[in-house]
Amino acid sequence: MKDIHTSQAPAAIGPYVQAKDIGQLVFTSGQLPINAATGEMPAAAGDQTTQCLANVAAILAEAGLNASHIIKTTVYVKDLNNFGEVNEAYSRFFEGTGSYPARSCVEVARLPKDAMVEIEVIALRS
Repeated sequence: MKDIHTSQAPAAIGPYVQAKDIGQLVFTSGQLPINAATGEMPAAAGDQTTQCLANVAAILAEAGLNASHIIKTTVYVKDLNNFGEVNEAYSRFFEGTGSYPARSCVEVARLPKDAMVEIEVIALRS
């Protein structure tokens, strides 16, 4: 088992790692919509979803994987009224991968840094 770290995604803001690679599986921690280069978060829920997934992609790239390796996602949203916007950005991310992963989407009371979206994934090395 090894820890995954990349400067292309925001550093962990607590006592955890960006991801764990256990050989066949890679588990990411929840990714906030923070741009690693600027430290800023987009304002709109769809743009936050895009940034969360860009951070996921950077972490997976560090492990030698990409979006097509994702088998499960968990999407946390602050307001399910933004579901359509989140879903549209999410769908764009997985276009061209040949398949969508299994997914859970949960409304939560609050997310770190008052983000509107947070996404974690499990990827399978095949």
